[in-house]
Amino acid sequence: MIVLVLPDIAAEDALLARARRGDQRAVMEIYERYFQPIYQFIRLRTDDSALAEDITATVFVKLIEALRGRNAPTHSLRGWLFQVARNTLARQWGRDKRYPVTTLDDWDAQASGDDDIEAQMLRTIDINRARRALRQLTADQQEVLILRFNQALSLEETADVMGKNVGAIKSLQSRAINTLRAVLGVAESEADGYGT
Repeated sequence: MIVLVLPDIAAEDALLARARRGDQRAVMEIYERYFQPIYQFIRLRTDDSALAEDITATVFVKLIEALRGRNAPTHSLRGWLFQVARNTLARQWGRDKRYPVTTLDDWDAQASGDDDIEAQMLRTIDINRARRALRQLTADQQEVLILRFNQALSLEETADVMGKNVGAIKSLQSRAINTLRAVLGVAESEADGYGT
């Protein structure tokens, strides 16, 4: 199960301001707060946990370097971190690589400790349907859904991360959702047909 935790923008801005002033505790708090979301974002793209850890560490090294220089983020710390993660991934993997959907298994394992065989089977069917649906999306559509719904970035933050305007993000998100609805709707219709 994926849990969304919406950010407290005022607290994030205050934390960033402290880090910009050289407060090492603030830098450590940023690392502790954002390591896991950045790691998950990268892990989805690479499907390699060791490589995802290395790239995530690189993102935070770049943050520390930026805080020492003139390129430190001034607002939207999360957006800045995701943009650095995305750019690092793009340099290494290319911009058009689709997200491997096998990492859905990692989240499903955390969903429940339910030992009920029937419940586990239904979850497996849902995961397989979701995998098939996600494969129908373009790399940009996959990324916009991850950033918006998994990482809870705002439209503006997502636009900054992806290097697009807000209107393009809205359109991309809408097309992605409509594609998922169509694919999942077809899958439901086919499943209903087998029962008759």
